[in-house]
Amino acid sequence: MLLNYDSNYFMQKAIEEAKSGLNKGEVPVGAVIVIDNKIIARAHNLTETLCDVTAHAEILAITAASSFLGSKFLHECTLYVTLEPCAMCYGALYWSQISRVVYSAVDKKNNPNNLRSKIHPKTKIESGVLANQTEIMLNEFFKNKRS
Repeated sequence: MLLNYDSNYFMQKAIEEAKSGLNKGEVPVGAVIVIDNKIIARAHNLTETLCDVTAHAEILAITAASSFLGSKFLHECTLYVTLEPCAMCYGALYWSQISRVVYSAVDKKNNPNNLRSKIHPKTKIESGVLANQTEIMLNEFFKNKRS
């Protein structure tokens, strides 16, 4: 029997990834990629751990999902990510031709909303899923960093 999970379920899995990154001192951003109701990739930010500015959760998840599928295209896949993707990640999502992006918190600082024109025209975007949880986690992280 195939269970039909909702966006909250998969976003909660992305939040678990973000918490894993937080425990490593990373900005708490987590991502999962899903196809046919199955998680095929999980990642969290590793920019500090790897000393690599490109090691964003989305990029790492795209790489893992592409490897799993044996394809550079992520047709029929959905990315669930705890923070709105940045310009770099939107670019990678464009080239992956992912079908859907669901993000939780809006990136108020970098405001990538104007970059949506850079997303593949067939990609659907949904926002605000479990935003309260992710915003609290992100705000606490940056508040602790500043003090």
